[in-house]
Amino acid sequence: MRKSLLAVAAMIAACQALCDPAQAGECGAPAAAVQSGAAWRPAERWRGFNLLEMFIWYKEAKLPVYREEDFRQIKEWGFNFVRLPIDYRYWTHGGDWNIIDEEWVKPVDRAIELGGRYGLHVQVCLHRAPGYCINRGDLEPEKLFEGSENARRAFVKHWTFLAKRYADIPKERLSFDLVNEPPHVSEETYIAGVKGAIEAIRAVSPDRMIFSDGRDGGNTPTFALADNPGISQAMRGYLPMQVSHYLADWTPGMTEKPSWPLNRDGEKTRYDDPSLDWIYVNNFRRWDALAEKGVFVMMGEFGVYNKTPHDIALKMLEANLMLLKERGWGWALWNFRGDFGPLDSGRSDVDYEDFGGHRLDRKMLELLRKY
Repeated sequence: MRKSLLAVAAMIAACQALCDPAQAGECGAPAAAVQSGAAWRPAERWRGFNLLEMFIWYKEAKLPVYREEDFRQIKEWGFNFVRLPIDYRYWTHGGDWNIIDEEWVKPVDRAIELGGRYGLHVQVCLHRAPGYCINRGDLEPEKLFEGSENARRAFVKHWTFLAKRYADIPKERLSFDLVNEPPHVSEETYIAGVKGAIEAIRAVSPDRMIFSDGRDGGNTPTFALADNPGISQAMRGYLPMQVSHYLADWTPGMTEKPSWPLNRDGEKTRYDDPSLDWIYVNNFRRWDALAEKGVFVMMGEFGVYNKTPHDIALKMLEANLMLLKERGWGWALWNFRGDFGPLDSGRSDVDYEDFGGHRLDRKMLELLRKY
């Protein structure tokens, strides 16, 4: 998850501050401000991966192709979910938000079709949405969460297009994630930015499950949406980033060699295993408060970069996985193939297994399958 700006580092620092659930709903924005939808829930816990074929658009990009082998292998290994973080610029040209080239949406069509073929739920997420992205947000000409009406109209237009295009896909097969990792803004500001898109999706597909990512880069729930049964929320599992993003060049400052468990004076003990204390106090506690209000919660991203020692990476992954399983919450690892995943991760301290031309981290895979 390449977050390349120093501004992102500042956001990360803010995210790692504790969130007091007693102060939930800081702006008092009414949930009724967003049209309510049906509170559908999946029959089984989602467990799977982020697939990155349309994650970042670049000028020389060719029409991307989601690999059938990925869907088949994910299913064969016992998982049931894929999340597609997508850069909207794949289907726009010349920076014009108002023209959508449907030819460049066909890869998404294919991914949803493959999900149906292999029994995997597909979640479509605008990783870069008109007016906002946690990666290089300065590339957006107007800002979704800074009151730009042009950005809001474009955001609604793109979600209306997607909702109509996939209106016939059953809710059991497809969900929508509005925008990846919103910034450090108030609940009121966040809701103002996304409510038009929620209403547009609901007008087309009243039963579609819609996800709202945590604010502060995915880490803070939006309690003002808790009374809306059609809005689920997605957390992140990268805290502490000293461990998950050690030596990652897009998160400056993560240079202290990680240890596990982390020792933090004054933290409350939640588990007998001290390695879980930090993650619970600094991350899961705030999401427990949201789930107690009846909100469906999952972890849309988590993982550990390939520069973190492998034994420590597995321990951090297991801490998150244990906490998730205990709560019955689903998860999607970042990623399947690449720096954070079980395939082709490029770690220097793993005895990889040859697997059909890929390098398989068997220990990571079996840990994921366990949970």
